[in-house]
Amino acid sequence: MTTSSLRLDAVLAAAPGDGIAIHYQGSTITYGELLAESQRVAAGLAARGVGEGDRVAVWLPNMPAWLALMFACARLGAIVVSVNTRFRAHEVADIVSRSGCRMLVLWPDFKAIDFAGILAAIEPAALAGVEHVVVYDEGGQAAQRELIAGVAHSRYADLNASAQEATVLGGAEHRCVIFTTSGTTKAPKFVCHVQGTVARHAQDVAAALGMNRAGAKVLQALPLCGVFGYTQALAALVARAPMFMLPVFDAAVSARLVRELGITHMNGVDDMMDRMLAEVDEPMAFPSLEHFGYALFNPALEDIVERAAARGVTLRGLYGMSECHAFYALQPLDLPASERRKGGGRPVAPEARVRVRDPDSGALLGVGVAGELEISGPSLLHEYFGDAAATAATFSADGFLRTGDLAYLEGDGRFCYVARMGDVMRLAGFLTSPLEIESVLDEHPAVHSSQVVAVDINGAPAAVAFVLPADAPFDAEHVIAFCAARLASYKVPKRVFTLDAFPTTLSANGTKIQKSRLRVLAQELINDSGEKQA
Repeated sequence: MTTSSLRLDAVLAAAPGDGIAIHYQGSTITYGELLAESQRVAAGLAARGVGEGDRVAVWLPNMPAWLALMFACARLGAIVVSVNTRFRAHEVADIVSRSGCRMLVLWPDFKAIDFAGILAAIEPAALAGVEHVVVYDEGGQAAQRELIAGVAHSRYADLNASAQEATVLGGAEHRCVIFTTSGTTKAPKFVCHVQGTVARHAQDVAAALGMNRAGAKVLQALPLCGVFGYTQALAALVARAPMFMLPVFDAAVSARLVRELGITHMNGVDDMMDRMLAEVDEPMAFPSLEHFGYALFNPALEDIVERAAARGVTLRGLYGMSECHAFYALQPLDLPASERRKGGGRPVAPEARVRVRDPDSGALLGVGVAGELEISGPSLLHEYFGDAAATAATFSADGFLRTGDLAYLEGDGRFCYVARMGDVMRLAGFLTSPLEIESVLDEHPAVHSSQVVAVDINGAPAAVAFVLPADAPFDAEHVIAFCAARLASYKVPKRVFTLDAFPTTLSANGTKIQKSRLRVLAQELINDSGEKQA
């Protein structure tokens, strides 16, 4: 199968029909059953007016129906708009409205998330383009009520009962899924991929993660609404590795399933592994687990790689984003923990290429010199949907994607992620990662965790730190002196402020700290102190 000819539902069609694809809520679903369901649902969607190029908002927790809807839309040439289950009324309204969704699919009676309540809080004008609501339920207990006034409603079970066969309109070149970027200060962009790209990348990931070996089992606790969980699920389907799917992540349940079922593969963020380790008393926590690819979201858990290794679990850093999917690159397993903990690694696609460019001079940089990461390969987005200018701006003339990430090359074909370019500080003329300063701050006994930003103080950029104090006497001047003994003078924070909590924003996979809000707060505090902004 090649990228140019691969339809997304070929992932299912090529699998043995009686092979187990998904374990969910005590039941099993074969590849043949998932394919047949997607074909019935495609016919049900078509009967309700969904066709080539139409957008269908899928706002659901993890479940087999999520995947069936995705394959069904691909069959019709329609586009799934993946709506983050963590989003609330404002975000859902913006995404459904701006993407032009004709249909919205949700589970109003799901216990863990009040989908119906969130929907009720949306202004009717934002949902004016929605022509049909599909209500999912389990056990046939869905309440019969109107979720959007004046709009046709159907049950998912009715779509799944369609007898006719839908005409196949979608192909490898058709758009199939939209993910949203996690912007915090402006409306997120709509990252759109085509079927051939998605299917090809799933093949590369399955091979790179070793999912296609006999006996592999995957825990699907990552949300399908984000590229991390979405890519993992498709790779498992390609590899014929059965998925054990949870509607939402639960540390106790996940830990038990990994141990009892012999799960070999899972991925997640640092907090997921930290909480799972806490659920197990035995020294060797998860003997069967061969692969855990992780993303570092919480600076306070920077030692998770070493702590997991002490319990027999090998974590490896990775790299991905909506624009290139998750698992674009992986750190090799044979590296020491100090290297495996870094984001980045070697690209999973043989033809993928990476380079690093100086953001000021435009020159390409050599090994060990940090600059903006640019990437190419078969997993890149097709476009920012509805935004030709943004699409053009994100690609170089020779087809490399400008990631907006600070990274550096290694001499062995890897790259290592440092930070978002927007978080990088230029101090005394030098590009400086806040992580370097934060790691020193976090060593102080009075500091639980820290975040560093740059603002103007007396006409020059300077580092300012925010810390969550630990259970020890806190003295800002002592903390500054502590840094001065360990860092070059231009990296030493000029001010240190304490907070009760860092401002955060929710992503599909966890909570991210909002550096932009910290920069605004830092400048306000500096201005209030009488020091002048340039």
